[in-house]
Amino acid sequence: MKISLGPIPYFWERESVFDFYARVLEAPVDIVYLGETVCSKRRALRLPDWLDIAEHLAAAGKEAVLSTLTLIEAESEAAYMRTIAENGRFAVEANDMAAVNMLEGVTPFVVGPHINVYNSRALALLARAGAKRWVMPMELDRDTLAALQAQRPAGMETEVFVFGRLPLSFSARCFTARAHNLSKDECGFRCADYPDGMPLRTREGQSFLSLNGIQVQSGETYNLVNEISELRALGVDVLRLAPQAQGMFEIVDAFRSVTDGHRESSAAAAMLEPYQAFGPCDGYWYGAPGMDRVHA
Repeated sequence: MKISLGPIPYFWERESVFDFYARVLEAPVDIVYLGETVCSKRRALRLPDWLDIAEHLAAAGKEAVLSTLTLIEAESEAAYMRTIAENGRFAVEANDMAAVNMLEGVTPFVVGPHINVYNSRALALLARAGAKRWVMPMELDRDTLAALQAQRPAGMETEVFVFGRLPLSFSARCFTARAHNLSKDECGFRCADYPDGMPLRTREGQSFLSLNGIQVQSGETYNLVNEISELRALGVDVLRLAPQAQGMFEIVDAFRSVTDGHRESSAAAAMLEPYQAFGPCDGYWYGAPGMDRVHA
């Protein structure tokens, strides 16, 4: 099984991003997704910067993929998305159906997790458009995946999100700015103050959600390290990890050691405990509420 590193969901300083991907060059990951997928105002890196990082990753033997925005609100954002779609060098992850329309017939692409692929007909339609890989939406369970795998188009790879805070929703409003009594247009990039998102708790002090600009994430960390053997049996090709500021390369090593058969899942789960600030969850995989932890 391959391991992928999803696009950075947070707003990190420019040098922090470059330092991160310099370490990724040596990390045991096979596929790396690059680019801003949350907020178009975050422009610490421009497209030439992402292309330069992609070239270095390709030279290191990794598959580099450019990811598009998930929520398109302006013509300028659509124009930027078209530039990514027509880059002519690297594959693209489409996180919006507009991106699929731009990529159809141009180049093989990846169907991102934010496109609602809920049945085999949708998967077949995307395969005809030129998709080479699809990322299962996070809210789907193992039974739905099994049904989709049974009817998966020939040549289509399947990727599953297995570690990180779950991206639950996107909005035209900026939640981080609102938390600081700021408007979205004058946010001051307060999301940069929270390299792993702004935690939101209930009145009882329990972890509830995490705010990341216009994105709302889960408070707990989705973790399917205990389900790797089941994912393998279902024919999953790629396991996706979401970047985070703390312990990312230890997380990669834990998953790689299990996929390569060097460590039991239970031992890897123990290794991962320090990097799940509010504990693990796996509910969606079992058809339960997402914040639940089913595998004890």
